[in-house]
Amino acid sequence: MLANLYLHYALDLWFFKVIKPRGRGEACLIRYADDFVCAFEYQQDAEAFYQELGERLGKFKLELSAEKTRILEFKRQQSQTYFEFLGFEFRWGKDRKGRAHLKRRTSRKRLKKSLERFTEWCKENRNLGVRKLGKQLRAKFQGYYNYYGVKGNSRRLQEYYDQAMGILKKWLNRRSQKKSYNWQGFKDTVSYLKVPRPRITEGAKLPEGAVLLRFELYMV
Repeated sequence: MLANLYLHYALDLWFFKVIKPRGRGEACLIRYADDFVCAFEYQQDAEAFYQELGERLGKFKLELSAEKTRILEFKRQQSQTYFEFLGFEFRWGKDRKGRAHLKRRTSRKRLKKSLERFTEWCKENRNLGVRKLGKQLRAKFQGYYNYYGVKGNSRRLQEYYDQAMGILKKWLNRRSQKKSYNWQGFKDTVSYLKVPRPRITEGAKLPEGAVLLRFELYMV
């Protein structure tokens, strides 16, 4: 909380009152808590900002994460280049009409962590009563879709669902040594519990840099 307050003065105000006005081209800052991405139209603006950033934060006793901080050339034609932010991979692709399109999908690291957390949850809650188990499962999956259910992310949503179902089946079968679910029995149980299937939702709202990201930008 304190770092977030510091960043408002150390980063946000400085960026919009000092850095952006003196740059040659467009620039934007997208920040959530202590994670942020800065985008510049020109490389020299990005490099100048990068050189000053560490010193600026140091005045507020804040430090950059060396492993997460870099300058990335992020152009439309570089479809293999991507960056990660707030659990998503951002990369350029094309829409159905062949136009340049910024794609978002769940990052591999975040997908792995989400499945690890789900495994721990199943382990701790496998003995819940049917009604309570169903209620909590519905909330967990719907919450996941609300955040990650953005356009273009269907495959990663399905991947999460499929692997999570395998994990759930494994731990439900450990509830009793007398009776285990086969896949059909498990599917019937999931249907009975009304666990929602993957879907693109309207509830996922990310800080949108899409307008400015139409430039061939240099990301810091």
